[in-house]
Amino acid sequence: MNARTHHELHSLSNSHLNALEEETIFILRETAAAFERPTLLFSGGKDSLVMLKCAEKAFGSGRLPYPLLMIDTGHNFQEVTDFRDSRAKELGAELIVRNVEDSMKRGTVRLAHPGESRNVHQSVTLLEAIEEFRFDALIGGARRDEEKARAKERIFSHRDSFGQWQPKAQRPELWSLYNTRLQPGEHFRVFPISNWTELDVWQYIARESIALPSIYYTHKREVVDRRGLLVPVTPLTPPKDGEEVVIRDVRFRTVGDITCTCPVESDAATPEQIVIETLAAEVSERGATRMDDKTSDASMEKRKKDGYF
Repeated sequence: MNARTHHELHSLSNSHLNALEEETIFILRETAAAFERPTLLFSGGKDSLVMLKCAEKAFGSGRLPYPLLMIDTGHNFQEVTDFRDSRAKELGAELIVRNVEDSMKRGTVRLAHPGESRNVHQSVTLLEAIEEFRFDALIGGARRDEEKARAKERIFSHRDSFGQWQPKAQRPELWSLYNTRLQPGEHFRVFPISNWTELDVWQYIARESIALPSIYYTHKREVVDRRGLLVPVTPLTPPKDGEEVVIRDVRFRTVGDITCTCPVESDAATPEQIVIETLAAEVSERGATRMDDKTSDASMEKRKKDGYF
């Protein structure tokens, strides 16, 4: 590739990222203007950090017009929750954390057995937080390329008084005209980076020098190979009888509950190296790393209908 071709490709990439950034900033501002009590879902993961960077550009550093909200299963990677807390403090943003464990104590969440993943139960704690703070719009970092249920989601997704998603009731969003009309007790889920891809996210992270939790980059970790997934060996996910524990160079493409999130083998240590890996990836990040998406009881479509994202 000659210097001119490289420059042209770089300019094209920047133009594409600029267009995505402008759309996201517009949606973030539209949400602030249209709703009384919005909140931005912030896990400390890469998508929420990209969205937060766009929010900084939309409103100015330290001037976010809505609080950050995290629904914590209690089984998250410590590197991610520590990063979440430090980033919120650095921004001077209000961070609200609500825990699935508290819902368990109230009896609104009941596990079938102690080892059951809490991920599927986040919807209960999320709906409790919506009622507690009377949020009328929740801004999330879901993207359409992640999973088929998310692919048919609108940017402004209407939810009924039970937090349920009704796919057949979604209105078209032609010419960037969004539906923001609410009835009492209802709310919206808003997805400003819906049109971004995993590649876009990593190119933007590289361009903007966005800091991320360390587990997004290559590191050595004990894992077991289970049905084609590299399951991290932790107190919550111990090896099963007959499984061989090995140490691999891995990174996480997506982060979530320890009990259902797996890394991939990788030696990529920078965003630029991850961009190259992503270009060659044949499986989506959720398809390659999430155990809970493999079962119908915890499928994303069911979770969305139950009130989660």
